[in-house]
Amino acid sequence: MRNFEDDPTLSDLLSPEQLQRLNRTLSALCREPVDISREKQADSVALEFNLETIGWLSGGSGEQERLAAADLVSFIMLFIAKYRLAANLHHDTTEASYAELQKQNEALKASEARYRALSDQLQDQVDEQVAVIKQAQMDLYESARLRSVGQLAAGVAHEINNPIGFITSNMKVAGDYVEDLRQVVPPSDQNRELLDDFRDLISESSDGARRIASIVSDLKTFSSIDQADYTLCDINELLSSAVHLLQTDYGHSLKILEKPGELPKISGHPSRLSQTFYNLLDNAAQALRQKEQSGDDNRAGRILAKTCATDEGIQVVIQDNGCGIAEGIREQVFDAFFTSRPVGSGTGLGLTVARDTARAHQGNIQIDSKEGAGTRVTLFLPVR
Repeated sequence: MRNFEDDPTLSDLLSPEQLQRLNRTLSALCREPVDISREKQADSVALEFNLETIGWLSGGSGEQERLAAADLVSFIMLFIAKYRLAANLHHDTTEASYAELQKQNEALKASEARYRALSDQLQDQVDEQVAVIKQAQMDLYESARLRSVGQLAAGVAHEINNPIGFITSNMKVAGDYVEDLRQVVPPSDQNRELLDDFRDLISESSDGARRIASIVSDLKTFSSIDQADYTLCDINELLSSAVHLLQTDYGHSLKILEKPGELPKISGHPSRLSQTFYNLLDNAAQALRQKEQSGDDNRAGRILAKTCATDEGIQVVIQDNGCGIAEGIREQVFDAFFTSRPVGSGTGLGLTVARDTARAHQGNIQIDSKEGAGTRVTLFLPVR
């Protein structure tokens, strides 16, 4: 993948098939056929990128039409180059992080080999010491692994955030330009269809950018589960805020019953608890939607958000009467990046973050589900 440290050529930016498609598109927009090539023709105008001429555009019904088409092509080239730059940035970051992980893994393997050799030599005399060493070794390995995953996720999230920001912004501007083009291109069914397709492509790209931003947000939460300041938290208030946020995201179409109990404040991390409550509520909402789409049950979908105090601490219950969880995948629901939703509909980190948040607060999480009947998730948090 070229880094574009030097000025790119026309063939760097567009493949032959893409160039042919662009020629056809411009010809459809203009009154006379248009051709883009690397060779200058008698009536051609320059195609510029970064103040450098990368090709020539000829044809069209006149110089003004050729200039307009050349300006549009240069504009498209800018976004192609920005996309390549973002892709290269992501590729370089991933390669560097992977190399560092390999280096750490080799160091850990070497350390493990030394400990095993020592265990073989002294097994008869120091069985107890060897057991302690093995336990310390496993703790060190797990700590290094989690730290490496966290560093990788945080690094990738940081590097992706910036290009995603300007991609989203540029897509919005491109959408505005499509509407401007409607006013200047000759009116015809073909042109209208072309502009409609262009608008749909921009809309799909914007949705993809927003999804990447959502995945980055989940990765940041997933990677920093044990690195935060704790404060006194009002669990009822955090749960209510998550309910209101979910209602807003779903257009206030969900039936959510809140039953807050009398609770003491606990020491915790508010943003992670809020994210956990939202993830559990969103899973319940998705289960209701999936059951509604299947048409298997005519009962109205509902979600219960309940809290109560017990002798051991606080219980937070999120219950729904949705589609439930299939028995064959219940043991996998806490695995990172595992999701039962269709491709592109979920990151697979929601329940993983919820479980790790519960553990970080010295609590635990329990899921009871029956396929076709619903799911009950109970979060246990101790009072410390």
